This record gives sequence, C-alpha cells and structure tokens, in this order.
Amino acid sequence: MPLDPGAVTVLNLMKELGRPPLHTLSPAEAREATAKSRAVMQPEPEPVAELEDLTCPGPLGPVKLRRYRAVGTQASEVLPCLLYLHGGGWVIGDLDSHDQMCRVLANAARCCVVAVDYRMAPEHVYPAAVDDCAAALRFVAENAGRLRIDANRIAVGGDSAGGNLAAVLAIMARDGAAPKVGFQLLLYPATDMAGERPAYQRFTENLVLTDKTMRWFIDHYTPDAARRLEWQASPLRVPSLKGVASAFVMTAGYDPLVDEGLEYAKRLEADGVRVTSVYMADQMHAFLGMGKFIPAADLALRQAALSLAHHWAGG
Repeated sequence: MPLDPGAVTVLNLMKELGRPPLHTLSPAEAREATAKSRAVMQPEPEPVAELEDLTCPGPLGPVKLRRYRAVGTQASEVLPCLLYLHGGGWVIGDLDSHDQMCRVLANAARCCVVAVDYRMAPEHVYPAAVDDCAAALRFVAENAGRLRIDANRIAVGGDSAGGNLAAVLAIMARDGAAPKVGFQLLLYPATDMAGERPAYQRFTENLVLTDKTMRWFIDHYTPDAARRLEWQASPLRVPSLKGVASAFVMTAGYDPLVDEGLEYAKRLEADGVRVTSVYMADQMHAFLGMGKFIPAADLALRQAALSLAHHWAGG
C-alpha cells in the first residue's frame, strides 16, 4: 500500500528544510532538531481539566512527572490512570514532546494520564529508563488516593521506546516486581534490540525512522550488546507472556519495528492474553506526532484511547 499522502508531505518538507537524519547527529543535536519540529508537526494542544507538574522519588533522585485529568471531569472524581512513557529511542523526547498526545489520550479515554520524564541515554544507559518508569508506577499506585485515581484501574502505555518500556513494566507487574496493571497500550513498540528482522532491511532510507537511525538509538541505550538479549531490554525475548495485562498493539507498515511489533501481538495472543492488534499499513513510524499533516494520527490515537476506555468499562 502506498504511504499516506500526509506522510509523504512530511518527508518532502523535511528534505526541503534540509533536516539531516538523526543518526548523523549527536544526541544533543538530535534533541534540538526534534524539539524545533514539534510546532510544525503537531496540532494545537487540547484543553484538559487539570494539569500539574510534579516529581516522584527515583533511583538517582526525583523523576519529573506531568499529570493530566480529562476535560469535563470533576475535581473530586476518582479516575482510572494511564502511566504514559514517551517515545524517542530512549535518547530524545520529554514531557513537552508528547504533551499533545497525552492530552488527547486523557480526554478520549476520560482518565488521568501521568507522563514520565525518565532518564535518557547515552548519559544514562539501560536499565536506567526501566528503573525510573518502575519508580513512577510505584508512586502512582502508592499515592492513588492523593492523586484521585483508582488504584484498581491503572494501565501502562507508550509509543516506540515508550512502548518498549510499557511492555517491560507489564511483565514486571505480572511477576510481582512492580504494582499490578490491567492494560498495556503499545504504539509501534520496540520489542527486540537485536534488530535482526526483515523490516530492518526493507526500510533503509527516506523515512523518519530507518534501520540506521534505530541502530543509533539502540547503540546509545544498550551499548553492551550482550544485555540487549535481556527481556527487560527486549520484552519479545521473555520466556512467556502468559498472565500479563491485556493489550492494544498498534503497528505501522513503513517502520523498521513493524515485524517485531506484529510478532509481539501474536506472542501475546498465543500465550492467552487478550490483545487488540491494529496494523496501519500506510503509515510510518512516529506518525502519531504529526497530526497537522496526517489526519489519521488523531483517529488512530483516539482509537487507542477508546480501546483503553472499553477495557476499563469492563469490555
């Protein structure tokens, strides 16, 4: 299927602006380049009922969080909660990069979203991000009353690298190493650091994420190649997914991560986990953050949110 016309426009715009591939930049330069593109790519942020920046205790000091409550909810209302972990290859991204997406998810799922500003590589390599996200999940569960959230309706979610971290947290929760979660929202997740699947050979140029860019991210996040085979880095390599939280897995057709994302959804199903798998054949990696040019981004994000709401409603 041809690439979505809006995605083609995005790629052409990047060429016109002369933006170099991220893997040719330093991490600091990559962060600056992607931060500059937000206003160009993302729609205006939706209003929410409440927004608060806060922190939780982390392994090496406070971890920044941002809490959103859905528009139309009352201040005293106890809401379900989505702990959201941003994408960016464990190297780029922050609370601001995914602010617009978190607002949509909060409003569309009528919930509280708590976004996590976990530590970035290469300054902090694996498993620093896992440790910070686990600390945030514990904080949310232990402070549910103060945060006005339902401790029995906590989900984890994220896109790309954030989807990787959410999948890891769901396994940790099953094993008792993290608080219980009932749902995992995985948006074009990275599930295997080996980078050996055929999609890596199919998508080598002229996309936001190519095989070279993904390997650049992996090299920064897991410089010790042997540790890439640990399931906390590559959740697809966990011996069994039996008993993990129900899942929504979205994959994109033009994405080096598509094969491992589809395989993860199949593994979940094979291990008896309820899973909804949505394959966006004409989309590329990171399209959810390009809503100004790709109308399907809003539709896809709301579909994910509604799947989460349906789960919380007992569906």
